[in-house]
Amino acid sequence: MSLDPTALIDATWPAAATQIAGGFLVREGRGGGSRVSCATLIAPFGDADITAAEAAHRALGQTPRFMIRPEDSALDAALEARGYVAYDPVFLWTAPIAQMQGEVPPVTAFAHWPPLQIARDLWSELEVGPARQAIMDRVTGPKVCILGRKQDRAAGVAFVAMHEGTAMLHALAVAPAFRRSGLARAMVHEGARWALAHGATRFEMLVTHANDASNTLAQSLGMTQRAGYHYRREGEK
Repeated sequence: MSLDPTALIDATWPAAATQIAGGFLVREGRGGGSRVSCATLIAPFGDADITAAEAAHRALGQTPRFMIRPEDSALDAALEARGYVAYDPVFLWTAPIAQMQGEVPPVTAFAHWPPLQIARDLWSELEVGPARQAIMDRVTGPKVCILGRKQDRAAGVAFVAMHEGTAMLHALAVAPAFRRSGLARAMVHEGARWALAHGATRFEMLVTHANDASNTLAQSLGMTQRAGYHYRREGEK
């Protein structure tokens, strides 16, 4: 049975804190990006609920932003009417864990936790900085760093975390010189190998529509789309 995508994200890529404001769950991201700084609808809403969520965001020093799932069409329309801007549509790709197993050439990918400093440094070089790495540190369930190597150097890094039998890939990053080299595929296979050993039955990854390389990788691995969402953020006034 597939897990609710929002619950899976919250477990494997958690906000620093959450609070209820109106009919929304508002996340405190501390600079970690939209996924940990958005509000999601948890009850029937009206204009006052949106206003309450906006106030909660501002109290945290955040721009008001909302995750819009397929069931949130009424909220999407209400936010558009308020001048909110849509951005970052995302696919959720999924596959049985057995399907994600594959060859990992020797000394190409290493599963470990906590991350080696070289892995943290490479993430930072590839725009996965301290605020996003802090999200990984907050995960309380099984988790792992995958370090990819090419030409005898650190060339890629990724994070995998588990929740109720599903492994979720986050923060996959490969140095520009080593893209289209098969390294990302090997790193995914290493993450799936680790996940299988820890009892996973499914493997999933979130990819923005604009990320052609990762969407192509997911398709080439035989993954299918099971969900998606986009965000709306407050427009300029």
